[in-house]
Amino acid sequence: MNVFQAVKESVSTRKAAEAYGIRVNRNGMACCPFHDDHTPSLKLDQRYHCFGCGADGDVIDFTAKLFGTGKKEAAVKLSSDFGIFYDDGRMSESDGKSNAKGRKKKVRKFSPEYRFAETERCFFRILTDYYHLLCRWREEDAPKTPEEEWGRRFTDSLRDMTLVEYLMDTMLTGTLEEKIDLMNGYREKVKEYERILEEDSGGETGSAGGDDGGLRAGRAA
Repeated sequence: MNVFQAVKESVSTRKAAEAYGIRVNRNGMACCPFHDDHTPSLKLDQRYHCFGCGADGDVIDFTAKLFGTGKKEAAVKLSSDFGIFYDDGRMSESDGKSNAKGRKKKVRKFSPEYRFAETERCFFRILTDYYHLLCRWREEDAPKTPEEEWGRRFTDSLRDMTLVEYLMDTMLTGTLEEKIDLMNGYREKVKEYERILEEDSGGETGSAGGDDGGLRAGRAA
């Protein structure tokens, strides 16, 4: 089974979309990331179809379009992200180490466009996670009486909500130049949001950008 078959049989488009930061409602609908969509018009299931812009295809088509890559890169990314094994002709360790002597390890090289798409995904995922955290803080920590003193988490939610909504909207609907400017200008701010998310989860949440990780490509772009 090659990588294309393995991915299509293992991952639905809806599952991939949710993993890559797209909010999908109970009916399988979401705002389409491929056009200026403010009401859910994208149907996600095993395949995807947008009733607004007409975008349509399978999970590999969706991922390639989302990250601006070719279909092969998208399929390999999905297999890596979801831990899917496939037969690509490579020899496993159990096949015998002797035949592998003298072989040079092949280093995978990704295009600048691919690295930028990865950085963009990290940026948007941090923003959406922080937005959900702010919503929770605003609900859980709202003062119960007019006399009650406002707590730090509630004031933080009031302070940051508008900015985070603006950043998310720009990442979804902005031009390439607007996204690059935003990712360069708000890089440190989004890293701060990531740190807050890790502290809130007790350090159990993996860092989307590493120590500088995927966010580094945004500066290079």
